[in-house]
Amino acid sequence: MDKDQLVHDPHGPVLLVGGYGTVGAELVRAAAGRWPLLLAGRDPRKAADLIRDHAVEARRWDLADPAPFRAGARAVVSVVNDPDDRVLRAALAGGVPYVDVTRWTARLHRAAALVSLGAPDAGAPAPVLLSSGWMGGVVPLVAAALADRLGGADRVETAIRYDLADRSGVDSVEFMDRLGIDFEVREDGRTTSVTPLSGARTRNVGGHRTRVARIDTPEQFTLPLTLGARTVTTRIGFSSAAATSTLVGLGHIGFFRHARGERWRPVRRRLLHAPGEGGTAALDIEVEGPRGVLRATVTDPRGQAHLTAVGALLGLRRVLGADGAVARPGLVFPESHPLPGTVLPALEEAGVRVEVAAPAAATGAA
Repeated sequence: MDKDQLVHDPHGPVLLVGGYGTVGAELVRAAAGRWPLLLAGRDPRKAADLIRDHAVEARRWDLADPAPFRAGARAVVSVVNDPDDRVLRAALAGGVPYVDVTRWTARLHRAAALVSLGAPDAGAPAPVLLSSGWMGGVVPLVAAALADRLGGADRVETAIRYDLADRSGVDSVEFMDRLGIDFEVREDGRTTSVTPLSGARTRNVGGHRTRVARIDTPEQFTLPLTLGARTVTTRIGFSSAAATSTLVGLGHIGFFRHARGERWRPVRRRLLHAPGEGGTAALDIEVEGPRGVLRATVTDPRGQAHLTAVGALLGLRRVLGADGAVARPGLVFPESHPLPGTVLPALEEAGVRVEVAAPAAATGAA
């Protein structure tokens, strides 16, 4: 089979793979006018409205089809599931700056290994930003901004409120396929294994009392490495208390552990993938460091797809060195940002609300 070929062209378009999906379309709207854009996906006809409204180009690249794809690009952003790493491998071989916002932890491990090995025929390494922490890397970015104010991060706790009325693509609920697999985190500086949907508690997230439970997310792997955090936990809850109770209950009886594999995939997806007309994305991120504790409440009234696209946009600016600092070649994570003090203003500028305060003595755990 011929190989895909991406060639670095500093004056060429930004290639958005999956650029007309739910998140991709939001990224097009955010990035159009900043750089020329080339969208790629299974069916370019679905990009007709974006082509008309934003003067972008679209081409076919079906990652399930072995037919090779070739293009010149100044950078590539993957906003689609890439299980065989085709996009990443092509970017590495061509020395093209790369951003990925779609990987869960196990796939992030593999991607990091691929980047560290390098492409055999590649020249100087390009920046590779694996920005798959929750919502396009927004959670680790905010954690880094708070850690910068606190002189470091010893503990990072995140609570997510997932709005079931929000627009979402199938890939956005891929975490459903991980709910039957225990995962490792760092607690008090030690590695421990956690069962998904365990450790439920109630938090105030974006003004809503929300029951949240443990979930596997990449920032729980990366933040101990990058910020030196001894404890990192992420929990998720849903705008419907009944949905949260149902999922936690199914987790307790071992449904997700036993209902794994392709046969049960449609059932698992139907539990959450019922995309609505729009909702509000809300996150609560608490960081404890040498100078105390800060909590950031992050809300995006345009929903999780927009918030993820904002994270991808900030990642794109990072690998292109368009945010005030030179892009670093090789593997980086969102929280490795050289200018963490610029993160929260950049989110606000993109329409994301961020409120930072020292929390009360009680965290609202139950």
